[in-house]
Amino acid sequence: MNEALFTANNVWMLVATVLVFIMHLGFSALEAGFVQRKNTVNILFKNAMIISIGLLTYFAMGFNIMYPASELISGWFGFSGFGLSMPEGDAGAIAYADGGYTYWTDFIFQGMFAATAATIVSGAVAERIKLNSFLIFATVFVMISYPITGMWKWGGGWLETRGFHDFAGSTLVHAVGGWAALASVLLLGARKGKYTRNGIKPIPGHSMPLAALGVFLLWFGWFGFNGGSVLSANPVAVSLVFVTTALAAAAGAFGAFIVSYSLFKSHDLSMVLNGILGGLVGITAGADVMTPMQAILIGLIAGAIIPLSVVFFDKRKIDDPVGATSVHLVCGIWGTLAVGLFGAKAGLGQLWVQLYGTLAIGLFTFVFAFSLMYILKITIGIRVSEEAEEKGLDIAEHDMHAYEANLEQAAYNLSVK
Repeated sequence: MNEALFTANNVWMLVATVLVFIMHLGFSALEAGFVQRKNTVNILFKNAMIISIGLLTYFAMGFNIMYPASELISGWFGFSGFGLSMPEGDAGAIAYADGGYTYWTDFIFQGMFAATAATIVSGAVAERIKLNSFLIFATVFVMISYPITGMWKWGGGWLETRGFHDFAGSTLVHAVGGWAALASVLLLGARKGKYTRNGIKPIPGHSMPLAALGVFLLWFGWFGFNGGSVLSANPVAVSLVFVTTALAAAAGAFGAFIVSYSLFKSHDLSMVLNGILGGLVGITAGADVMTPMQAILIGLIAGAIIPLSVVFFDKRKIDDPVGATSVHLVCGIWGTLAVGLFGAKAGLGQLWVQLYGTLAIGLFTFVFAFSLMYILKITIGIRVSEEAEEKGLDIAEHDMHAYEANLEQAAYNLSVK
């Protein structure tokens, strides 16, 4: 391996890591925009803690569960010890990962992915979950559940040996977060006043500009999420992934735009924003094996799924303030199955592998998340009181406002300064 090529590969992987980190800012802005004003501090607090929890738990044991190397006990589980241990000499540098990046880069890049699954849950359970209960859930889930199913494919486990393909995580990251979100929402219940005898009462978010900013930050960061998953600076592979990623996101916006207008007879910005994300989630499994036209088709279908899925969940009184289950779970499943329908790996055999891989990961994740959340529910409780929900979690949990209470107070504060 040429030293210059090794350096170029490693630099690109670190740049991709920074882009994935920016996605956490995108999630924070998106979720904050989609919740009510009185819960803004709470959702931002959770997002700040999630990335911190993700990195520390991934350091403690998650990385070594997900990538157990020679300590793979079976195709289902492995563990190579606590903490990080840099291989000596070239083994952790130019001889590591075929010269794509160093051991340290491997950890920090994958660590940025780890917290994403819990971030997806954060949005789905917003505005009514106890903060401490959520933080405990996120810690255990990211430390144990996420890396186990990740190992099944990315760590050389049983799905890898069977040919399951999930390039950057339509299932391993996004659907995993979506299954955990669904399990949590089912146990938590809907927000007060959301579903009434007279039908569904919309509870709009407080800032669509903030939500839109979040989506554009996520789209920006997704170039690192998918582009970095090439695991080198290979110019042809990285540029193809950039193209398929961008086209799927754009097509997702159109899919959501067309279907949401046909359903609601209005131009719903929230649907288009989630359509972009749906397109991104959908292409993530096969971004490396699709043509541009196939990427557009996958994104278009993913975007069309969004409003249909939102209506489906609402009719079943499954309350998800940000649409995380529709974006990450449903579109994640679609994107994973699409690998068997389109692209270089398409075929009935591949479709079957994609299907049972998706089901296996989904079953494990749902049962783990449901069990964990249920234990929290019967011990310390998972839902805030009706009074706290009515008052808003910013005051009930944090004793602060995200914004000044009113314009007059803001003007007064400026005047006295």
